[in-house]
Amino acid sequence: MSEKEKEMVEQEFSAENTDRKAEHETQAEETQNTDNSTETKSDSEVKAESKPKKKRSLGFNSKEKELKEEIEELKAKHNELNDKYLRLYSEFDNYRKRTIKEKAELYKTAAEDTILAVLPVVDDFERALKTFKADEADNAHKAGMELIYNKLLSILKNKGVESIDQSAVDFDLDIHEAITKIPAPTEELKDKVVDVVEKGYKLGGKVIRFAKVVIGE
Repeated sequence: MSEKEKEMVEQEFSAENTDRKAEHETQAEETQNTDNSTETKSDSEVKAESKPKKKRSLGFNSKEKELKEEIEELKAKHNELNDKYLRLYSEFDNYRKRTIKEKAELYKTAAEDTILAVLPVVDDFERALKTFKADEADNAHKAGMELIYNKLLSILKNKGVESIDQSAVDFDLDIHEAITKIPAPTEELKDKVVDVVEKGYKLGGKVIRFAKVVIGE
């Protein structure tokens, strides 16, 4: 082989090596670009994965806030209902006590109308007994009337009736009804009850008939 042919072969071999080297460099560059793309993609994926986590965290905080607000609202409603219940219970308890008291008073004065109708009969008995003379103590009629009169007073007393017939006491508008005034027989009887014209009566502590009295002046 001549020198010229050797030189041509070497040139061809060199050209092939150059092409191969260029090809290798191109492949290496493509590989590097692929790796970079992969790394970039990995970063994007990491960011993409991190974002949902952040969203989930925000969603959890929002849900927790809603639950706290709902709890506070329920507490407020509970306090309001409890306050209403206490007020209602207090009003009902007062109503119950008032009703019991009214019933008790009603029981005490339930027979007020009947007793008021009987009191004139008592007055008549007292007037009739006053007509008998002192020397007629053994009179059978008087004895019979006194027996009936005392029995009637006993029944009224058992029903809670008491008379208002005091004399020489201060005039009291709560139990007395002044029908007239007369000059006081003594200084001690001024502005006091001088005489009781008609007895007054109480039933269970309540005045059902005022005593008609004469006042000294």
